Amino acid sequence: MSDAQTRAGFVALIGEPNAGKSTLTNHMVGAKVSIVTHKVQTTRARIRGVAIEGDAQIVFVDTPGLFQPRRRLDRAMVAAAWGGASDADVIVLLVEAHRGVTEGVERILEGLKEIGQGRTVALAINKIDKVQSEVLLALTKDLNERFDFSETFMISAEKGHGVKDLRTWLAGHLPTGPWLYPEDQIADLPMRMIAAEMTREKLTLRLHQELPYQLTVETESWEERKDGSARVDQIIYVARDGHKGILLGKRGETIKAVSQSARAELEEFMGRKIHLFLQVKVRPNWLEEKERYSEMGLDFRDGNK
Repeated sequence: MSDAQTRAGFVALIGEPNAGKSTLTNHMVGAKVSIVTHKVQTTRARIRGVAIEGDAQIVFVDTPGLFQPRRRLDRAMVAAAWGGASDADVIVLLVEAHRGVTEGVERILEGLKEIGQGRTVALAINKIDKVQSEVLLALTKDLNERFDFSETFMISAEKGHGVKDLRTWLAGHLPTGPWLYPEDQIADLPMRMIAAEMTREKLTLRLHQELPYQLTVETESWEERKDGSARVDQIIYVARDGHKGILLGKRGETIKAVSQSARAELEEFMGRKIHLFLQVKVRPNWLEEKERYSEMGLDFRDGNK
């Protein structure tokens, strides 16, 4: 296959928190490369999943959800989302069918008017199974009157409805040129960060308080062993002593369950034995530490804006 026949480029998925961006990325790629939970604001880094569609290589930028930022971390996440959109060849706005045009969607549409003029921007109305067809038609008309979208798709990222049509369309709207990644690569994140994201997802699912937004996970070391397995040591940073107790649980049951679940998923993802060790540390000011932002793939300076 010559470069003249191939296409490659970046597609930014933007939308409100919990709009389905991570689920869509994983479905498009055919593997789990992005954290998926029912809690909002779980995606922090701009995770790139790589999908092949015919002669095209589509690199999906799964951005953090766009919301009204309050803390430094919030501001850095929102800056990362708009940065991912600004750098992309194609932008896809995801809107939840049953929520319609919220204040958050209106803010995103205003932002698109600044960066999206003259660019290829598609609309994907997600979770279409939750509303009647007449509601979908009215929402489609309303959104297309607010912004000149190149194309509109009705999808269910969770069930896969309409995803194939969207992927085919995206492949045809990327620039011609050589592929950007090896054919067998599905994400450009280091394995250390993917492993940390998997553990953070399990913590988010296990803990139903506000705590998940006040913790971060870092892979401290990754040791390859002669038998083909790997030892992975991770640190969970929390802001308060009380959070540490919640994470550990009675007799260490919570952290043990999280470790087992994260290890099982990591082993399935990598296809080999993983020895996962978790440690909880209290760092009251981790939200203000530059090193923590670097680990998450965020720009610490963006938190000042």
